[in-house]
Amino acid sequence: MLNSVSITLFASGQMEDTDDFERMIEESIVDESQSQTNNKPKWENGQCVLAIPSYSLINPSFDLSLCNSTLERKGFQIPVADIEVPLKTALEVPAVRRFMIFNSSLFHFIMAPFLYVVLWCAIFSTLHLYLTLSNDWILCLCVSLISIFLTTTIMFVLNQNKKEINMNLDVRLIQVNETMVKHKLLVAVDDWVYNCKGSMQLYFVYWDMAYCLQTLTEMLEEDSLAGIDTWSKLQKKMSNLVLVAEVPSRDLDECHSEVEQGSEEQRPLLKNEDKGCTSSSSSSKVTTNYSLIPDASLPAQARAHQLLMTYSAAYVKLLVSDRLSGTSHHDLQPPRNHCPTAPLCLCQFIQLKILK
Repeated sequence: MLNSVSITLFASGQMEDTDDFERMIEESIVDESQSQTNNKPKWENGQCVLAIPSYSLINPSFDLSLCNSTLERKGFQIPVADIEVPLKTALEVPAVRRFMIFNSSLFHFIMAPFLYVVLWCAIFSTLHLYLTLSNDWILCLCVSLISIFLTTTIMFVLNQNKKEINMNLDVRLIQVNETMVKHKLLVAVDDWVYNCKGSMQLYFVYWDMAYCLQTLTEMLEEDSLAGIDTWSKLQKKMSNLVLVAEVPSRDLDECHSEVEQGSEEQRPLLKNEDKGCTSSSSSSKVTTNYSLIPDASLPAQARAHQLLMTYSAAYVKLLVSDRLSGTSHHDLQPPRNHCPTAPLCLCQFIQLKILK
């Protein structure tokens, strides 16, 4: 696993205070009225603004300077420090690149026939030792059917896992989306196989988070007033979202002191779950766990913001690949959909996956 990520990747992603959330909602309304008079195109939630393919599937990398210049031509003025630096930190790591290769659809496509052959040989050699049949074709037929079934099952499980939030890629994009959402953009990485050729792309999708933030906040407040134990649901659905990070002991002490002295809204995005830290091989570093579950003591708006950021990359990944279309959402509350290009918006996706 690639869970040993640097704490500096997330320590800078501090939770914004309530005034910032309210200001974001107000600015969204102002931007809508101003966009009608500006020459900028009118974007809708879920609309793909830019898709940059990787240079190579063997060594996945993206032209981030091209991303910035293209977004600028489309009306998004984003500083280099807000786009290139976070993306390089999240994606240009050798371990992350290896994971992107082995988790790609093309690799699974190539692995399937090899897996079938290996299973066929293993099952045939095993059954041939214990079964003696007059007609070998019956044995070969049975082995082929069993191998096809096992190969299909394994590939189905791998494909289903790609629909869930990925600790090694989606979680690393949390800090990127925390920065990009200020510019009304969300980022994700996805790939597919077309005509026996793999394509891995970095997506920039327009998303005004104000409406989903307001709706999810109201839903959490209603659940709290109704006495619904939302915290138990989050613990059940997000218990596996735990990062193991090696951090300098000095930075960890400073982080503890800041969390104790700061207000609830200013806590780091990832809170420390372990009361005691286990020392690593290096005396200057300690190993600690960080959970993505929002702190129950945070206000509803802060918890909603953290949930939206946590699942933003996973949602965009499913959105651009049209894997949200099969999801039933007739019983979702509230019924408002803030994404006209998909059956589910981000807040509804979180409600269906986490809060239902």
